[in-house]
Amino acid sequence: MKILVTGAAGFLGSVTVERLLERGETDIRLFIRPGPKRGKLDQLIAKYPRAQVEFVTGNLASAADCAKAVDGADLIYHLAAGMSGAAADLFLHTVVTSKYLLDAIVAEKRPIRTVLVSSFSVYGVADLGRGGRLDESVALESHPERRDLYAQAKLRQEKLFWEYREKHGLPLTVLRPGVIYGPGAKPFSNRVGLKLFGIFLHLGGSNPLPLTYVDNCADAILAAGATPEAEGQVFNVVDDNLPTCSRFLKDYRKEVEPLRVVRVPYFATMWMSRAVERYHHWSQGQLPAVFTPYKTASMWAGNRFSNAKMKSIGWTPLVPTEEGMRRAFASAKMQQAAS
Repeated sequence: MKILVTGAAGFLGSVTVERLLERGETDIRLFIRPGPKRGKLDQLIAKYPRAQVEFVTGNLASAADCAKAVDGADLIYHLAAGMSGAAADLFLHTVVTSKYLLDAIVAEKRPIRTVLVSSFSVYGVADLGRGGRLDESVALESHPERRDLYAQAKLRQEKLFWEYREKHGLPLTVLRPGVIYGPGAKPFSNRVGLKLFGIFLHLGGSNPLPLTYVDNCADAILAAGATPEAEGQVFNVVDDNLPTCSRFLKDYRKEVEPLRVVRVPYFATMWMSRAVERYHHWSQGQLPAVFTPYKTASMWAGNRFSNAKMKSIGWTPLVPTEEGMRRAFASAKMQQAAS
């Protein structure tokens, strides 16, 4: 079976490739963009001389490159997506690229099992209320225009995949991870807070932080691809024993750097959001609506999270949260020392 991994040189992609090799997969194709990131993958692949690993270097916004990537593939793990930037860049690297990939899959005129890595950000959680439970039954976001650009792009990407499944019978499984973390990732999710002008605004309070260690997330991706019953299903990916945002911040300050922290309660964040939104409208957009009540309710209302459905197909997080945080903080401390 030939397995294609898009975004193979990325933070999650490289670990997914490593897990595939560790599990004995020997026919793997890696789609990467032009650039210097291949070196890490070459070092990894050198440890598994029996594996047949093929590189396709190109751009998923190219129909020809996508056709080359999917040619002969039996299973696709689609991890490539834009993470930040202007609206045009995010939609190009997340939505447009997915459209070209899907068209290439359909052009093969045979069933190609596809696992899409989506995001928690596609959920419409603003109306769940404080402490609402976020599981796979929660509806998709109905007001994407009120969310950030990343959430908008990921929502459109996922809807595009479901449209192709309905129209073309694409065998599809969707994973929605929480906060993917580990050595090499940015140290904080915005769910914990924001760093502004040398001060860290702690907005998450005692909310549970939906972490998934990168190795655990990669294992979940492979479990979804290896389980026929997962076809047509959605799975949330979060680890066990989730810390609160306060606990995460406390440990980070102890293990990595003593941040200057201002704790902002939820009611104060909501009040500030309303003020920003009003001024945004009054000034006709001179002040960007970085905070709005809708965004605040979506990010900092304090949801509870379940991984029961993911566990039902045999997945379990192998790296405990305590160990994952220890590794992540050790890596962040080394990066701080090197900078």
